[in-house]
Amino acid sequence: MAHYAFIKDNLVTEVITGKDETETAPEGFADWEAYYLTKRPDQDVCKRTSYNTNGNAHGLGGTPFRGNYAGIGYTYDTSNDVFYGPKPYPSWLISEETNWIWKAPVDEPTLTQEEIDAQSYYQWNEETTSWDLVE
Repeated sequence: MAHYAFIKDNLVTEVITGKDETETAPEGFADWEAYYLTKRPDQDVCKRTSYNTNGNAHGLGGTPFRGNYAGIGYTYDTSNDVFYGPKPYPSWLISEETNWIWKAPVDEPTLTQEEIDAQSYYQWNEETTSWDLVE
């Protein structure tokens, strides 16, 4: 079983479960991506996506595929052939170095044991571009 993402204007609009890429595509098609694209002619492209890939790592120890598993609203970066989620805050950055996961411009502080016991957590503050402790 494989998953395929339909993409319009570099945004994922739908993800389906389809034939495994090891199965031969129907006659006249180079691969399953080309075949499935004919089922959604209003889309620009269809790309296979790996359910087991997140943060450019394969959860089962395999080879990561296209950065992240695609979801509706995700971006498909044609230059890097990867999927990544919507940007959570204007100041956050994404790149190959962050494994295609959005990252705050400042690292989140580590909670102390006392803060953990109090069930405190850090929350991003876009106005100050810093982490606020929520108690």
